[in-house]
Amino acid sequence: MRSFPFILIILIVVACKNGNEKISPVVKNITESVYASGIVKSKNQYQVYSTVNGLIQDILVREGDTVKIGDPLMKVLNESSKLNTYNAQLAANNADMYSNTDKLSEAKVTIGVSLNKMRDDSLLLARQRILWGQGIGSRIEFEQRQLTYKNSVANYQVARLRYNELKRQLQFASNQSITNLKISTALAGDYLIKAESTGRVYKILKEKGEFVNTLNPVAIIGDANSFLIEMKVDEYDIARIHKGQKVLFSMDSYKGEVFDAVVEMIEPLMNEQSRAFIVKALFVTKPPVLYPNLSIEANIIIRSKDKALIVPRGYLIGDSMVKMSNGKLRKVILGLKDYQKAEIISGLTVHDVIKKPSP
Repeated sequence: MRSFPFILIILIVVACKNGNEKISPVVKNITESVYASGIVKSKNQYQVYSTVNGLIQDILVREGDTVKIGDPLMKVLNESSKLNTYNAQLAANNADMYSNTDKLSEAKVTIGVSLNKMRDDSLLLARQRILWGQGIGSRIEFEQRQLTYKNSVANYQVARLRYNELKRQLQFASNQSITNLKISTALAGDYLIKAESTGRVYKILKEKGEFVNTLNPVAIIGDANSFLIEMKVDEYDIARIHKGQKVLFSMDSYKGEVFDAVVEMIEPLMNEQSRAFIVKALFVTKPPVLYPNLSIEANIIIRSKDKALIVPRGYLIGDSMVKMSNGKLRKVILGLKDYQKAEIISGLTVHDVIKKPSP
């Protein structure tokens, strides 16, 4: 085995002299992986949106500030909302039951007057009935007393109905005005854009005086200390990716260094435009300083093997054949593959010599 590298060098030199590259398979380790490009993202990173349209009146935070859930970020000009709230408050005060006690008192007085009138007419009718029984008075006077009493009873009942209806209407108006005030107050609160989670303000996307709407984000917030990797994996490779796989990645910010991560989740919906899936990974070894949107290049380890019989992929013909040194083709069975090498499971040994096929 010690003489093999020397023989291999001679073969390569001879092959180069003849214009045909020749090699023999070698035994070494191989790792099969899926390449993916991506970026660093803050954990729980999200875009902040306004719930209303308007002009930014004030920006209450700066980029790099840490915020807690519910902290105000921006104020949107809301003069019309203030006026609506003021009007709703006036309406609520006007419709309040306490403010309408005079109306109810007046209706109660009407009931009392009609009740007294009914009682008086009842007594007069009873007297007229006694007189009529004694033959005193005319029939017309008796019938008039009966009619007057009936009208008094009707007026009393109407007064009670009007009182109950007035009380119901006033209660409804009071409840409705209170609800409208709550709605107006809530809408006024919408003009204050707040943080939805605790984290750091990484980017403010709008300036004071600029118009905002509900469709475009105004800021980006994420976790201040926790980060993850977000990678794009082609649909061709996604079936081989699963949670827990090791990820080796490099960054332009840390030239020459390789870091470890592990696959945490795969977003199940494919992006129709890029035909790729989003795969998220958590750091195992983390660079000392990180910022969102730093670019990374990664290899997601599918499987690896020690002491495999390896040939360069450029020497393969259709991933199933090789050309021997005598020019004959030989069928081979492949195992693990990366972008440069392939494992030979059967068809070759370390003693065989193969030629690189012509382009």
